[in-house]
Amino acid sequence: MNDKQLQALVRKNAAKAAKVTGKPRTFSDPTLEATRSPERDDSDAQKIFKEMKKREF
Repeated sequence: MNDKQLQALVRKNAAKAAKVTGKPRTFSDPTLEATRSPERDDSDAQKIFKEMKKREF
């Protein structure tokens, strides 16, 4: 591989890396917040899920 080919490959890979560095898009369902009741208390559910994450299955 000569120097010109190597430089072209480096430029190509640098261009790909520049494209990938953008922020990942997160999916959010707008109906989820609209249908959730305001007085809902999720503290127990949060504790359960936190404990489940610690366990290995």
